[in-house]
Amino acid sequence: MNILLPLMGGLGFFLFGMRNMSEGIEKAAGARLRRILERLTTNTFTGIIVGAAFTALIQSSSACTAMVVSFVNAGLMTLNQAAGIIFGANIGTTITALLVSFKLEKAAPVILLTGVVLMIGSQKNSFLNKLGEVITGFGTLFMGLSMMSDAMAGMKDSPAVISIFSSLNNPLLATLIGLVITAVVQSSSVTVSIMVLLANQGLIGLDMIIYTILGCNIGACMTAILASHGGHKDAKRTAAIHFLFNFLGSAVIYVLLLLFGDRIVAGLEKAALGDAGRAVAYAHMGIKIFQVILFTPFINQIVKLTYVLVPGDDSRVGYRDEYKLKYIGDKVVFNPATAVIEVIKEIDRMASLANENLNRAMNALITLDEEDIAEVYEVENNIDFLNDAITNYLVRINKLPLPIDDLTSIGALFHVVNDIERIGDHAKDIADFAQQRKDTGSEFSKVAISELGQMMEQVNKVLQYATVTFVEGTDEYVDEIEKIEDKLDDMDREFQMHHIQRLSRGECTPEAGMIFSDVISGLERVGDHAVNIAFAISEAEAATA
Repeated sequence: MNILLPLMGGLGFFLFGMRNMSEGIEKAAGARLRRILERLTTNTFTGIIVGAAFTALIQSSSACTAMVVSFVNAGLMTLNQAAGIIFGANIGTTITALLVSFKLEKAAPVILLTGVVLMIGSQKNSFLNKLGEVITGFGTLFMGLSMMSDAMAGMKDSPAVISIFSSLNNPLLATLIGLVITAVVQSSSVTVSIMVLLANQGLIGLDMIIYTILGCNIGACMTAILASHGGHKDAKRTAAIHFLFNFLGSAVIYVLLLLFGDRIVAGLEKAALGDAGRAVAYAHMGIKIFQVILFTPFINQIVKLTYVLVPGDDSRVGYRDEYKLKYIGDKVVFNPATAVIEVIKEIDRMASLANENLNRAMNALITLDEEDIAEVYEVENNIDFLNDAITNYLVRINKLPLPIDDLTSIGALFHVVNDIERIGDHAKDIADFAQQRKDTGSEFSKVAISELGQMMEQVNKVLQYATVTFVEGTDEYVDEIEKIEDKLDDMDREFQMHHIQRLSRGECTPEAGMIFSDVISGLERVGDHAVNIAFAISEAEAATA
């Protein structure tokens, strides 16, 4: 009990510190890191480099892989791009064990104190506060390692413990132990770090530890598999890439160990200059680098094999599909670091539906096409569904540890969804007017039809520019959006005046005139909603700066 309790406490500190460090990095710089992942993975080589660097920084291949799964699910990344990042992530994850092997436990109190002081002294600076959280997590991690190391030192005096470890001489059993532990804690870094400590205390030989690491490889796939649950087929195929890479790589190395195990162990011990813990870290890194070298030439084949493991058409939801979400999970958040990106993609799809429906309603207003009128109502129901679903999702992710840059945009996203829903309502109102025209036989003059067309042309332009500005975060169309907004205001006043003049000359009926006036006013308000959409995020960022 004197050994078990400190060991459990140390493991708790280690896990808590690693989680805080990873979450702190994702919150402090997650949006920037996400953009790097998205933009610098145009080929396999850069994907491997970026994946390795990204994972080394956040100290979690699981978090990196889960993020990649969500990218693929949102259609932001191809399977081949994802494969390169996953390969690199497997190299980056070896940094944790390497750091542990350098025995930094003595510096843990200083690191921990530095992080806490930074957190307390930077309450008004979100970035510095999160940086303090990262440093605190790092210090807590090594405090846990120190506790575990001290506890393990006492194990050498326990005959029962020595008997248990000495009986661990079955490669298959060692592999299974590594698999189970890693699947439970969802971090191969944790399991391998424990192996480093056990090796330092001489409790387990390097040969069996290497087999344990192979089990860790396979167990580490659990996070990606869970992250892909509820996603599209390509998301599941991304998880399958991770599984194939680790499983097949482990199988090849398993065979090599059976054939040349003594030579491999001797080589690692020589490279580590007799430092048992360092030899474990080198073994972990060597295994991952070997796997990347082995499988990189076969990325295309691995991607094709995932279509066998996850068969069938990738029935992605089209932007017009009814009552379905395309980019965000209905019951699952794929990854907090990419949640806002997925919401923006879903909002973009909702905006396309609303814009298309507005044009359909305007066409119905002129042509009195019954099918168009009926479809406007059907699509409006779909827009209402998306409004509710996206809003509920935003409420959920607002409770998660999102990157700082994303937190500032959450409130703006609520408003954007509402603005798009209002555009959908305007389309429905116009469909109502179309039905009213059909029922009463009201006629528009040719001039009125022309003016409606002119105004709708400007509305389409501003909606297009606004959506691009919102989705891509560009300022390319800012001046044009402001000009069109002013133009729509002028057209509203001018066309309303023309309408009154036509009424006074008896060129249109009062009923048709009322419809015309309401539609013109509605289109002007659609322009206002478009402006709100365009500048929602930039205004939110300015308000929090």
